[in-house]
Amino acid sequence: MSSGSKRGLSRRDLISGTAVAAGAALASQMGSGLKAAEIDVAPKVEAQAKPIKTYTNADFYNAAGEFQADKAKEAYFDMFRRFGYPISETLRKGMWVLDFHLGDYANVGMAGIFWLNRQDFCYFGHEIYLLPGQMIPEHQHLPTDKGPAKMESWQPRQGMIYTFGEGDPTPEFLTKIPASQRDIVKSRHCKPLKIDEVGDLNRREAWHFMVAGPEGALVTEYGTYHDMAGLRLSNPKAKL
Repeated sequence: MSSGSKRGLSRRDLISGTAVAAGAALASQMGSGLKAAEIDVAPKVEAQAKPIKTYTNADFYNAAGEFQADKAKEAYFDMFRRFGYPISETLRKGMWVLDFHLGDYANVGMAGIFWLNRQDFCYFGHEIYLLPGQMIPEHQHLPTDKGPAKMESWQPRQGMIYTFGEGDPTPEFLTKIPASQRDIVKSRHCKPLKIDEVGDLNRREAWHFMVAGPEGALVTEYGTYHDMAGLRLSNPKAKL
């Protein structure tokens, strides 16, 4: 018998024994008949990767060129499943999709849900959803009679984004902008954001937009009160 054994059970022995006992208790409570060793008492470190779907505009428009919102939503739900993001009934009912009447949803569009938008206390909670490589059209926020121009920050929770705004041009990122928008946008300074990195508008009323990375993106947006009347789009063909 080793000197460690003479002192009694080691910390490792205690942890191992506790885990086996917990597994046995769980099996007993579930009535599964499983042995303790067959119970996975620790969470899996990494889920098996699922393939990333790519889309074309034919996936989102019918033969008459009409936008099919239900097909767009299903594309996001498929992305949510890949990310392991819960799809609640609140999300199913409250999520909206926009193609901004540009007819290029595979490249330019978005989905989202406004969790709250409080004019009385001037704060706003929004989730932005983007398919792989999808861009939100360039826009700015102006003051209205309901409040000042909206200020906002963004935090990717899954995937990553390229945020474009004012500042010195970053030519190495311009190819991330869909070709249909590349010659229209004013914002040519790019800052990539990875999971849980936070970016901000550099000033109120600044022109800005974002583009999802190759996996798509789920982005939490923090902002001040959002009055749609203050929204301006730089593409003259874009509209809500």
